[in-house]
Amino acid sequence: MINASTRKKTTVVFLVVLLILIAIFAASLIKTDIYNRQSHSAFFTGSELFNPDEARTDLDVYVTAAARTSTWGKIFDFYDEGLTENNYQAYTYDFTVTNNSKDEVLNFTFKLEFSHEVFLASAWNGALEIHQVSADKTDKIPDLREFHPENHDLEIFSVEGDHLVVMEEGDYLIYYPSHTVNAMEMPIEPYKATTPGIILYVKMGESMEQSTIELDYKLHRFITTEPLFRVSVIAASIWLIALIIFVMTAAQIRKYQLRHERDNEIINESIETFTGFIDAKDPYTNGHSKRVATYTKMIAKELGYEGEELDRIYYVALLHDCGKMGVPDSILGKPGKLTDEEFEIIKSHTTRGWDILSSFKSLKNVGEGALYHHERYDGKGYPKGKAGEEIPLIARIICVADSFDAMNTNRVYRKRLTREQIISELERNKGLQFDPKLADIMLGLIRDNKIKIDRS
Repeated sequence: MINASTRKKTTVVFLVVLLILIAIFAASLIKTDIYNRQSHSAFFTGSELFNPDEARTDLDVYVTAAARTSTWGKIFDFYDEGLTENNYQAYTYDFTVTNNSKDEVLNFTFKLEFSHEVFLASAWNGALEIHQVSADKTDKIPDLREFHPENHDLEIFSVEGDHLVVMEEGDYLIYYPSHTVNAMEMPIEPYKATTPGIILYVKMGESMEQSTIELDYKLHRFITTEPLFRVSVIAASIWLIALIIFVMTAAQIRKYQLRHERDNEIINESIETFTGFIDAKDPYTNGHSKRVATYTKMIAKELGYEGEELDRIYYVALLHDCGKMGVPDSILGKPGKLTDEEFEIIKSHTTRGWDILSSFKSLKNVGEGALYHHERYDGKGYPKGKAGEEIPLIARIICVADSFDAMNTNRVYRKRLTREQIISELERNKGLQFDPKLADIMLGLIRDNKIKIDRS
């Protein structure tokens, strides 16, 4: 059964787990935000850039470079010497920036530093920030394909109508990728790449494969790919399923409990009605069965019984005197001393009760209370003369409760005892009539005023 205490504890557990889940979710948000704010960088030498076998594929983001096979030459006659043969050659270099991670590359730039003199002719998909260190000049060109020298303070060399940006050894450019829809460079999706390109001229027989690149980038992790978020989602799903199961189960159990309580009320009312007939045979013992059942239940509760078992003990005790239905009223209400024959008839109410309850199968061992509640702990009781723990526990409890009620009520043959006399009798009969442990429990209930001795 799920009682109020259990429901409260379970509700607290669900709330605590929910708070933990919220904390995990918040932690995943914070962790993702911190991760997305971080800047990353990597440095690539010429051999790592231009040699596919040495590409830094162990990194989240890496760069490789390759020259296209198509090329052409041009005459750079710096001093008007009348040169007739091509002395510079054009190369188209593709710089592939590869996202080797499960996150997006939200942004990147790379710094390309030249190891010797080159002339920049064109570039696409992004802007170039030119740093002519030797000339102490810096400027940014949004699109080198639409380069207008008059708009920029840079060292320029013009040949055959082309305007080339001069880059000496140690000069460098910073490439900024385009964010326009047409360029489609940013962001770089997981395990995808983007390839900006540059056209430049170098002296015949030379290349730019000794140049270096420094890459700076930021990764953007979606919350859905954060491991902590996935843990929180899975845990929240389990929590929700468990909550639904608990609510549905609790509703079913509550429904059963209400039905069980109604059934118990019917059983209790039926048995109390029956025991009312028993008690009505003797006006001096009116209410005796219910009082004995109440005391029995209190003692059993002190022993640790609870729930349905405690209810069963109550009902067994309620029926302990049912055998008196077969005892003549003249004997039950006789004010004088009983004859031996009459006493034997009185004693027979134990076996009569056993016989009456023998067909009552819905209460386990219901007949034990009726049959054995007049057995004594020292073995001098009736009807079987059982002793000690041979006597069923329920009967030993009823024995104490029954004797207490007899001492605490007026009988046809005597007045009720005082509180001190009752305590004295319970103390004196420990180990004789009563189980010592059960007698001590009864004494404790009396002394703690949990069982009140009525003197009205």
